[in-house]
Amino acid sequence: MAVTEADIRKIADLARLSLADDEVPIMTAQLNSILAHMDVLTRVDTGTATDLVAPLVELVSGAQAPGAPLRGDAVAPFPMDTTAPMLAPESEDGFILVPRLSTHEDM
Repeated sequence: MAVTEADIRKIADLARLSLADDEVPIMTAQLNSILAHMDVLTRVDTGTATDLVAPLVELVSGAQAPGAPLRGDAVAPFPMDTTAPMLAPESEDGFILVPRLSTHEDM
């Protein structure tokens, strides 16, 4: 499908773009080049490529084959049973004390 200069002017008008008269032939050539490339891509045979792409997608995405065993959901106890004094140099009533920020000194 080829685009004419009239098509470019109409598209520019619909998009509310101002194109100078010397820009219209350049835009026409560029858009026709893009459309020609798209035409080449539509003719590429991708039928055999799908057989190669599916295993690659599974490999990259980590998808597993149907019926693969999954780990069961089990709630494990929280591994950290330490108290606040063991975690920080200063604590009070089970809370960790931190120094005030300099921006909050006047509060």
